Amino acid sequence: MEANTGGTGRLPAAFLTPGSSSFLDFLAQHQPELLPGRRSLPEGIVEAPHGTTIVAAVFEGGVVIAGDRRATMGNVIAQRDIEKVFPADEYSAVGIAGTAGLAVEMVRLFQLELEHYEKIEGTGLSLEGKANRLTTMIRGNLGMAMQGLAVVPIFAGYDLDLGRGRIFSYDVTGGRSKERGFAATGSGSMFARGSMKKLYRDGMTADQAATLVVQALYDAADDDSATGGPDFARKIFPIVSQITEDGFRRLSEEEVAEIAVSITDQRLEHPNGPQAPLL
Repeated sequence: MEANTGGTGRLPAAFLTPGSSSFLDFLAQHQPELLPGRRSLPEGIVEAPHGTTIVAAVFEGGVVIAGDRRATMGNVIAQRDIEKVFPADEYSAVGIAGTAGLAVEMVRLFQLELEHYEKIEGTGLSLEGKANRLTTMIRGNLGMAMQGLAVVPIFAGYDLDLGRGRIFSYDVTGGRSKERGFAATGSGSMFARGSMKKLYRDGMTADQAATLVVQALYDAADDDSATGGPDFARKIFPIVSQITEDGFRRLSEEEVAEIAVSITDQRLEHPNGPQAPLL
């Protein structure tokens, strides 16, 4: 949002009047057309790139969230290296599935919303409060969602009050669910969730959780054409991020590549993935 000083060098009164600690409320009051959900769309079918599968899992001491790198537009691969996992602030992250352009813009607004609140109130929101703010943003995009431009994220973070990692998933109306253990969203979520359901264990380490989410994305890519698997020729690998009491950390490309190589080597012998022991 740009402030029009009218050539005087002074900020408009709207910027100087005390009000809500919500940047979204401020924007809705003074320049609502800048909100993604307030824009008018042309008539007819709108073709736009869509991001696909996002997964998250809780481990002992934190949470990991990951996403594949493929964006599709119909039956076409629109982009092979899109980024779908972003830090929301120091202790939380958002993974986006749905209409890519709107989703990225929503994440940027969400980042600004959390930063604005902290500056106004002098303290950060609780993890539950951040999840609530994201609910409001998704609900504000409902009109776009009804026209096929939906954004369905996963929100994950480290709860400083509870001392553990937590995951929240959403539907297109802004409905929020607290997930236990793991979660998935996007076109490949059914296959990713099935994979994690068999592999997830309570008390996993950070390394085990990172391997778990890459395994899940591999299984999703195996059955869902819109989800991209590890691309060794182009050196494109999933984005994997961990959040602990030390904050947000995105795993390096080398770290994720090492996990992907290990999984691929194992699948040369077992193409369907890890096998459960016989009962």
